[in-house]
Amino acid sequence: MNFTADIKKEPRSFLPESLVIDKWETLEPYFKELLERPIESVQGLEKWMKDASELEAVVSEDACWRQIRMTCDTENKELEEAFNFFVMEIQPRIQPYADKLNRKLVDCPFTASLDQEKYFTYLRSVKNSIALFREANIPLQAEISVMAQHYGVISGKMTVKIDDKEYTLQQASKFLENPDRKVRELAYRRIQERRYQDKDSLNDLFSQLLAKRHQVALNAGFANYRDYKFAEMGRFDYTKEDCFAFHEAVKKHIVPLVAGIYRKKKTKLGLDTLRPWDTDAEPEGVEPLRPFTNGEELLNKTVDCLRQLRPFFADCLLTMKKMGRLDLESRKGKAPGGYNCPLAETGAPFIFMNAAGQMHDVTTMVHESGHAVHSFLAHPLPLSAFKEYPMEVAEVASMSMELFTMDYWTSFFSKEEELKRAKEHQLERVITIFPWIAIIDKYQHWLYENPGHSLEERAKRWMEINEEFSTGELDLGGLEEFRKYGWQRQLHLFEVPFYYIEYGIAQLGAIGMWMQFKTDKEKALDNYMHALSLGGTRTLPELYKAAGIKFDLGPDRVEELMGFVQQEMNRS
Repeated sequence: MNFTADIKKEPRSFLPESLVIDKWETLEPYFKELLERPIESVQGLEKWMKDASELEAVVSEDACWRQIRMTCDTENKELEEAFNFFVMEIQPRIQPYADKLNRKLVDCPFTASLDQEKYFTYLRSVKNSIALFREANIPLQAEISVMAQHYGVISGKMTVKIDDKEYTLQQASKFLENPDRKVRELAYRRIQERRYQDKDSLNDLFSQLLAKRHQVALNAGFANYRDYKFAEMGRFDYTKEDCFAFHEAVKKHIVPLVAGIYRKKKTKLGLDTLRPWDTDAEPEGVEPLRPFTNGEELLNKTVDCLRQLRPFFADCLLTMKKMGRLDLESRKGKAPGGYNCPLAETGAPFIFMNAAGQMHDVTTMVHESGHAVHSFLAHPLPLSAFKEYPMEVAEVASMSMELFTMDYWTSFFSKEEELKRAKEHQLERVITIFPWIAIIDKYQHWLYENPGHSLEERAKRWMEINEEFSTGELDLGGLEEFRKYGWQRQLHLFEVPFYYIEYGIAQLGAIGMWMQFKTDKEKALDNYMHALSLGGTRTLPELYKAAGIKFDLGPDRVEELMGFVQQEMNRS
């Protein structure tokens, strides 16, 4: 396999290079041309698809840059207005044309003569879009896109004072690793109190989003937004029942392992009871892991780490650095979270995160690097639609990278003891994240199955689902008021509804990749790169098979994979 990180933007053949999307009238002629162009052969159809793909890539990249710039600086009104302009003035006008172009493709007599294996997933997706399209949903979806971004605006303003110094919530979380329990508790309570201040604003925002999303579902002929969203996300290969079975498998096979981790932590810290501010702490006299001091050092150490694993991975990050595609450090006014945003035309993606010098920042960085590698590997595919891979595979790309890189974290830790602690932290996280994934996913099902619920019912159901996945090892006494609103810290609920079970499915896939890696490193990396280079041109089970792993959410597979992780933890 010959892959290069020296990514090149293809010259435009349909749109002028100088095109600037400043008003709808600039774009519309190209949509009209595609709609009116006669297609008289298979070759003519493929040229038409290539031109449509170019238009789609240019529009997509423009939209992505608007969102990236706004999340990097939520306090800049001009950037917010530029994003809102696209969502309210450009996107709604594109959608009817997109639907007509989809119908033109499906109805074209030459479509049946296309290579059906090559185009199967693309055509399936096009037919799905046609089935879901409703003119009445265009303004609603525009409003939803703008409203969802308010979550980042509200969260980006959240700061706390500790020792008379102001910190973002991401920066303040480093105090939760402090050996002094009083410092940890103070930081924990300050963070919770700050979130609590905006609980009503976030509740109100979510209520508005939920109502509009429910209306979108009703307009499209669905009973609820969950069923609509499963169809919209192209979940062709698993059902809501599979999600419910996954929740039960987590309860049965993973919650007991989390309980064991908490018991071990309590003993290690010499505590009678384990409180939420204790779970990331080290014993008295043991300094928290500080793998880097600033964004530049994080990048350089990650590049060094990835180079040891496979040089191509490091080259991807260096290309991104050269192109200005990184914003890594936490600061006031920056939206929370982290993401890798693929950029459809130029190819090199953008990594956004809120690093504050902690161990979990290393995990986030290598995670987003996995996404970035996926973007590089899929970019040479001829159509933009081919690069739209399933999220359940996208997260295998990122989560596998977390596990693959562990043996090379010497780039961050020169002392063997620190490296051992870092690996232990990562493997504990692999296990402890599952209940949270199940809680968030199960909660979303309830929220959208019951769109008329009250705020009291919303808080009550959240607490009940948390209790279902409780280990009983964490003392949460006196924190009930904070806990009622714990769901509000998960940005996915506001910005990308139902995008969360993917992390659980992909974590299983990533552990499968790691098992393979432990047996034959080079073969596992070859399979990984091959699967990612296929983009979205294969079905989900086929992409897993290309990676050398099974697509299986069942309890037996969960038990097998958890047994392997437990074995590796005992060995480390």
